[in-house]
This record gives sequence, structure tokens and C-alpha cells, in this order.
Amino acid sequence: MLGWRKHLWAKFLTSIRISHSISTFIHSPHMVAIQKNFFEEEGLEIAQLITPGAGAKVVQVLAARQALFAFGDAVHPLKLISQGKDAAMLFSIDHRCSYANIVVRKKLWEEGLRSIETLGEPKWKNGQKLTIAATALGSGTHMYGQYILKQLKTSDGTPVSDHVEWMAGGDSATMLGGLKAGRFDAIIAVPEWMWSAEAQGIGKVIYDALEDKDWNRIFPPRVPVTVGYALKKTIQDNPEIVQSYVNACYRAHRWIRISSNEEILSLLHKPYMDTFPAEAVLKSIQYYKTIFNWNFLVSKEEYENGMKIWHPQVIEYSIPYDRAVDMSFAKKAQATYGA
Repeated sequence: MLGWRKHLWAKFLTSIRISHSISTFIHSPHMVAIQKNFFEEEGLEIAQLITPGAGAKVVQVLAARQALFAFGDAVHPLKLISQGKDAAMLFSIDHRCSYANIVVRKKLWEEGLRSIETLGEPKWKNGQKLTIAATALGSGTHMYGQYILKQLKTSDGTPVSDHVEWMAGGDSATMLGGLKAGRFDAIIAVPEWMWSAEAQGIGKVIYDALEDKDWNRIFPPRVPVTVGYALKKTIQDNPEIVQSYVNACYRAHRWIRISSNEEILSLLHKPYMDTFPAEAVLKSIQYYKTIFNWNFLVSKEEYENGMKIWHPQVIEYSIPYDRAVDMSFAKKAQATYGA
């Protein structure tokens, strides 16, 4: 029956390409919408899901129009705007940064390094600066890590960020391997690295973004972190396609909200995330559900909260909300399928 339906749909579907960096649960609306046939039901055929492995590469894919729509860091459409390619956020998936976690080498933790403020103290390595790894210099982990360290002061009253040395840490293997070998004294970690470092006995968490006491001492309550976005030209030339895309993603997000973690795991693990053990994927589902933005909208207040982080760290000038955000499609999806 399903095969017949898909054959019938194919006669009328508009074929598009979409992109996100890697298939982890933060990008689940794309994957759920594919698996549950929400795209087809909205009149779209996904010719290709492009996963180039890094958010910066997703930006390049979109700019080159190799894909019409993308998921990525909220700063990515802002970078496109600053480069003269007008783009807009269409919706927000989450409201808190999942990778703004700090893990230190267990040896340093055992010696008494238990807080961000003490990262900048000279006593840990005979006066040498501690090394902190982000995935890449200029990456999201680097941006959020720098922001945290700039907000807090060492005992001499200067920002912690003045007293550390940043390094590019790479992927899971090199980040955790560098922490274990002592090449990095701390890492800015996605949840999976945080859990793995503690499970392996090589690191201890000193800042956990999921903990309200940690998050609220640095950040505003809600910040759009991961967004769906498109070029303004796509929005202007193909509003019906944009609406169909947003509808499908919104329906997927709603399905995630009402479905059990085990049902979600069954749908997504084998086709997209089977390089991870099922138990690890289930833990990710549980984690991300706590920070997902279920209303799908980016408010002006939330956007301005984010701008305090993005500018001037990553973008050279502040970009007005109305230039960078278009919530009309998300609001229409809500009106059609319920808030």
C-alpha cells in the first residue's frame, strides 16, 4: 500500500535537496519528516539529504543552491547576510545550546579545579595557560565557549578567557583522545562527549548547560541555537515550497513531542544513527527533548538574546530581527496543524 501511495505521489511532487551537518538527534525533524512521509504529504520529494559533516559546509551548500533548505547554527544565516547573500531563519528547533558544556581533565579536577573561574588560575601548570579545545576555531563550540569564559572572572578580576589558550580539537576521537592524553586540559563538549569523558574516567564536568544553575548564570533563559533557514531568494521565488517544507518539519517536531523515546529510537536509529549504540541514541533523545523549542518560533526577544552572543564574536555588525527572521511560515504551520 505504501509503495503504491509513494508511486502516486511521485507524479505530483516537487523535488528538492535539504542539508544538515551530520545525522544526530538535534536534526531529527528532517529525519522524522522523511521517515514519516511528511514531506511527500506536503508535496515534496527529498531528492537528497546532504550531510557534509560540518555546519560551515552546510552554509556553502546552501549558498551554492545545492540545497534549498538547511538546519544549522543560528549564526549561519547571519554569516550569509554579512557576506551579501540575504537569508532568513524559518524556525528554531531548540532554545538552549546543547554543546556549551565544559569538561576538564580528571587529574585537574582531583587537584581542585572545580569551576570555570579557576580555569584561569596560574597554579595548575606552573604558570602556563591551560589549553581548551573547541571542534574548530570559529566553530559553534568555540563561540559559546569563549562567551562563557568572557563572562566570568578569575581571582584577579580579569576575564577567564584572557588566561587560556584555545586549540582546534576536531571530532569525537581527537577531542576525547586529546583530553585523555593531556594535550587538552579542557574541552567544550557536546553531551555525548561529556557523558563519554566521565564514563571513561578521563574528565569531569564543571559546566553543564542542561543545569539551570549553570545556564542561567551566563545566558538569557531562551536563545535560538539551531534553526531552519533558507536564502531570501528561495523564499521570494518559491513561497509555496517554503511553506510545504516548514509544514513537514513542524509536523515532525510535533510527532517527536508526543511520541515515546522508544518509538523515536525505533524510527531513526537504524537508518540514520546506527554508528552509535541504541542506548546512546536513546540518551540523546531524552536530553534534546528537554531543550527543544516546541513552538518552533524565534521571538524578537530571543533573537536579541542571541545577538549578544553572536555579535561581535562571530559577525561584525548587529543584524536587525526583521532582516534575518521570517516567522510567517512557521505561524501558518501552527495555524494549520495546531500549536
